[in-house]
Amino acid sequence: MTIEIRALTHADIDAVVGLSLRAWAPVFASFETVLGEDIYRRIYPDWLSSQARDVAKVCTEHAATTWVATAGDEPVGFVALVLNDADRGSEIEMLAVDPAHQRKGIADALISYAVEQARAAGAQLVAIGTGGDPGHAPARRAYEKAGFTALPQVRYYRAL
Repeated sequence: MTIEIRALTHADIDAVVGLSLRAWAPVFASFETVLGEDIYRRIYPDWLSSQARDVAKVCTEHAATTWVATAGDEPVGFVALVLNDADRGSEIEMLAVDPAHQRKGIADALISYAVEQARAAGAQLVAIGTGGDPGHAPARRAYEKAGFTALPQVRYYRAL
């Protein structure tokens, strides 16, 4: 299977939203396990709708710095980069690979591509955030493999 990375088009957004929801389903299941049902439902009452909206928004607002990995003509992954010219920094805002295509080097290729695009745009730093829960373990491994340094943070919740 040959993977190509190309600029996102408006016609890709529905496919990107769909693959991201499939990719992040285990993450949200992990959130529910870690947080417990009560807190989870308060934070994510309808994660599918809110996440679909958030992915579409990122793809629209950052279309110039969002790329898709394709197998044939089908998007199988995407990465969105946000550039901050003021501090010459950048952040990989979103990254997802369809579960049917995971563990094939696509995330690595997307991360490398985004880092190179940030460098070409004059950024001096690239950041990426992820969770410390079990559902994000594959993401943490990918980011560490790509040379990112983690700064562990903890966020606590309490139902009222």
